[in-house]
Amino acid sequence: MPIIDYETDFYAWASQQAELLRQRQTNNLDWANLAEEIETIGRSEKRQLASLLEVLIMHLLKWQYQPNLRSRSWQLTIKEQRLRLAKLLQENPSLKHGLTEAVLSVYPLSVISAERETGLSNYPEHCPYTPEELLSNQFLPD
Repeated sequence: MPIIDYETDFYAWASQQAELLRQRQTNNLDWANLAEEIETIGRSEKRQLASLLEVLIMHLLKWQYQPNLRSRSWQLTIKEQRLRLAKLLQENPSLKHGLTEAVLSVYPLSVISAERETGLSNYPEHCPYTPEELLSNQFLPD
């Protein structure tokens, strides 16, 4: 079987590499590109964690700082992000170890999004929610 070039047809390359792995034909594997793709998958999971946290924090800020505008839509978005986070963390338990760091990195982006949507600019400098609160279905800030 001719080896498919990574740069020419990624889908065919990936399918072929998977088959070579299943058959334990390690001599024909494209080790360098396989390692790069596996690392990319890990970074993708981390980016998904950050994205979910960013949206969740933004909606919690809106919920807390605009109590007169609270809506079922905001509440459902908070619930949805928590469900998505729970699923991601269940599938990738090691991401929990980086949760605090992820919150620190996305909080400024959450504030910008909240400012854009609310017109307010009085948000705390640091995230007022703990990782446990962010993941708790019972937590909604007052």
